[in-house]
Amino acid sequence: MAGLEPLYAWARAAISCPQDALICGIHWELIRHGYRCLGAGDQPGPDEKKSELLPAGWEANKEVYTLRYKSTDDARELLLKAIVVEDSMILNVMDRSSQKVADVTLAVADYINPEHLDNFHKVYKNSEELRTRIASGVIAPLGAPAEKAKKEPKAEKKDPDLPQDYDPLRIPPRQPAGTRAPSRPSPLSPFAVGGEDLDPFGGRSGGMIMDPFRSGHLQPSIDPSSGIPGQLPPGAVPPGARFDPFGPLGAGRSRPDPDHLPPPGYDDMFM
Repeated sequence: MAGLEPLYAWARAAISCPQDALICGIHWELIRHGYRCLGAGDQPGPDEKKSELLPAGWEANKEVYTLRYKSTDDARELLLKAIVVEDSMILNVMDRSSQKVADVTLAVADYINPEHLDNFHKVYKNSEELRTRIASGVIAPLGAPAEKAKKEPKAEKKDPDLPQDYDPLRIPPRQPAGTRAPSRPSPLSPFAVGGEDLDPFGGRSGGMIMDPFRSGHLQPSIDPSSGIPGQLPPGAVPPGARFDPFGPLGAGRSRPDPDHLPPPGYDDMFM
């Protein structure tokens, strides 16, 4: 109960019975929850100011303690009457603005050691239970003072169509996760340039190694010892001998298309 110790030390001279010590503890719980004391008695006095201290004359009546409180936001004003009945104290608290009333009955011996009124570290017991009783029996029914909302920067609204983890600074993937890349990259994609260099043997559609005997399909090899029609007679090349072809081998093989790179405007009738 931080803060109660200096308050108890300040009020120690006026504390003469266990009920005084209990009122001191109840008063501090109201202070903790955002209330300030205006004064003692039912009616306001001259030049009253909100204070965390107990007002003058707070312990004058040992049978009925009467204190008035006001919230820090000035929204609520409480009238507290603590009635001592034998060994118990009945708290009757009314909110004057809403006319709401809260009642709590406390056994003085449950929270105060009467033989240690001069020692703050021994006078209170079951402090957590006392705090809970005041919070649930008085503060909750009447309502705690409203706290000013802290100003926090407003988060920018995101496009509902974008994923939750969308980051405009992140480099997007080349293709969606979990999908296969197309067999032939789109010529309009800037990332398709040089893509065939990643497959030098032309597994997809090309490659860096040129094979003059291969044009997308496997073709049977030619035995030069059997001769080349129109160029070499049969037997001109011994079987197993090294033979370097001096021209396209075989008939029907694909030849370069002279118009595979036509000039601009080649279909102009005046060219």
